[in-house]
Amino acid sequence: MPQPEVIVAAARGWIGTPYQHQASVKGAGADCLGLLRGVWRELIGPEPTAIPAYAPDWSETAGVEALADAARLWLCPKPPEAEALGDVVLFRMRAGAMAKHLGLISGLGACPSFIHAYSGHGVVETALSAPWRRKIVARFQFPEGH
Repeated sequence: MPQPEVIVAAARGWIGTPYQHQASVKGAGADCLGLLRGVWRELIGPEPTAIPAYAPDWSETAGVEALADAARLWLCPKPPEAEALGDVVLFRMRAGAMAKHLGLISGLGACPSFIHAYSGHGVVETALSAPWRRKIVARFQFPEGH
C-alpha cells in the first residue's frame, strides 16, 4: 500500500482540475471516480480493469451499488471507525439512494478533510463536516503489496 502521505499528496496534485463526468485527466477534467483512477495510476500503475461508460445516476434506477461493488473488488474494506489518511470513503448522498460519490481522506484531528471531484466545483479539498460524515457508507484503503 502506498504511504498515506503519498496518497494525499497525489490527490492534492489534482486540486483545481475541472469537473468532467467520466474523465480522469489531471488538470483537464475528472469526476470523483476519475480522481481515484488517476491517483491509482500515479501510485500503483495501470488500472486493473477498463471502466465502462456510466451514467450520472450510477445505476440508481436498477438498485445496483455499482461503485461500492467495484471498490470491494480493487480496494481493501476497513471498519468505519478505523479512519486514516489516504482512506477512500464512499458517500450516499440521499437516504435510500445508491452510494455514488467518493473522496480521499486528507486531514484528521481538529480539521478533518477530504479531496473529491464535485460537480460545479472540480477537484477540491473540503472539510469533512458532520453533514458529509453522516453520508459515509463505506471506507477502504489501497491494496497492500503495491
